[in-house]
Amino acid sequence: MGKKIKSNKLFRKYFVVITSVILLSVFIICSSYIIIATKYWTSEQTNSLKHNAQIVAENSEDILNRFPEYGSSGESIDISPLTMICNTLKQISSAINADVFIVDTSGNVVVCKETLDKRFEFAEKSECETHKDMVIPSSIMESALKEDQTSVSTLDGLFERNQVTASSPIVVNNKTVAVVFATEPIAQSWYTYVRNTLRIFLMAALIAFVFSFLTVYYLSYRLTKPLKQMSIATKKYSEGDFSYKVDVKGNDELAELAEAFNSMAMSLSALESSRRSFVANVSHELKTPMTSIGGFIDGMLDGTIPPEKHNYYLNVVSDEVKRLSRLVTGMLNMSKLEDGKMSINYKNFDIGNDIFKTLLSFEKKIEDKSIEILGLDKMESIIVHADEDLMMQVIYNLIDNAVKFTPQGGYIEISMKSDNSYAYISVKNSGAGIERDELGKVFERFYKIDRSRSYDVKGAGLGLYLVKSIVELHSGHITVDSKVGEYTEFMFSVPLN
Repeated sequence: MGKKIKSNKLFRKYFVVITSVILLSVFIICSSYIIIATKYWTSEQTNSLKHNAQIVAENSEDILNRFPEYGSSGESIDISPLTMICNTLKQISSAINADVFIVDTSGNVVVCKETLDKRFEFAEKSECETHKDMVIPSSIMESALKEDQTSVSTLDGLFERNQVTASSPIVVNNKTVAVVFATEPIAQSWYTYVRNTLRIFLMAALIAFVFSFLTVYYLSYRLTKPLKQMSIATKKYSEGDFSYKVDVKGNDELAELAEAFNSMAMSLSALESSRRSFVANVSHELKTPMTSIGGFIDGMLDGTIPPEKHNYYLNVVSDEVKRLSRLVTGMLNMSKLEDGKMSINYKNFDIGNDIFKTLLSFEKKIEDKSIEILGLDKMESIIVHADEDLMMQVIYNLIDNAVKFTPQGGYIEISMKSDNSYAYISVKNSGAGIERDELGKVFERFYKIDRSRSYDVKGAGLGLYLVKSIVELHSGHITVDSKVGEYTEFMFSVPLN
């Protein structure tokens, strides 16, 4: 149970983080929305009150202009004009749910919707509880008498809380006789507006959040599943089981990582197989000559081998000792190359002479197999700049392989050429060749071609690995080409300078 919880830790962590980001985003959006909505509402409400105050003012001016005596003297000669004005105030106040009233030039409320009696006629002596003691401050009236005004304020303390206010002067005969005010409490109307719109927004946000929640859950699972598989694979690889593979889906970076992980597993598997093969090969290579040496020496000591044959078997023992020496030397050189401790003694020398010397050392084997050597007549002197001992090892290994795998009566062809930077040497031999799928593996350490075992029973699979490492250590390059049943050709380059 503990392991299961631990294995889901990354999934839960990723899921919680993304969900928290979504919730934070929703909170930020809601907060931003409320701020923007408040500004928008205030602007819209202010414009609405201003527009309606202008309508009342224009209607009042039109009515008063029809009764010039009333407009100029300020005294009523007929109640019908005020009735009409009060009617307009009542209708507009009810329509926009605001308080619309008219004040005189001193700021006293003279007309409001409450000045209509039950018969919708002007009541001259009626008092409005809301406006009877209301007087607009002179600081507000000073600007309201001149032009249209809008504000969100308490009107210099007239109201306890901020209200949206708009005013428009009533002008008769080029003289301001009164001012129309329209006010609305900001808290009440704002709360209703924001509450309704926020409810709609939250419903939409809830739907979006549910969708996002499911999407994040799916993506979290999909993204963490390969990582979980990689964790399982790592444990299995540490136990030596390289058969476990990570599922690869899609073509994104995570899929590339999974592919790289699988590729690493294949490489580790190949390396482990190569290591085991190497251990088996080295064990065999060490055991066989040591058994032979021990057997021959014991035979000479106990008299099984007569004295006249001692020299012959001592030569065999010498060959086996040299074979062990080459194996140990190869392993030591491999270790030095991999650790970067191989020292290079550069000098100028004729690489063609080294090729001739190496061929002469194989003269007996070449004659025993009737191998024809081609290309010597076309070889020319080429001076290279490299470590001669290491290059001799490269040439020796390549010619040794060519002699081993060339059948009776076959041929070995040596060719050389150069340009301004490199010398190019090729060693080609007839024979069974190498399968195409094995060409890329011949330079791997400890690798031995199965078909070669009938020829190369004394190799440990280090020769070509060392050849490639030495050539690349000299900034050169080596390749192999082969055609099954016909030939195999190794080509490498050595710097001239």
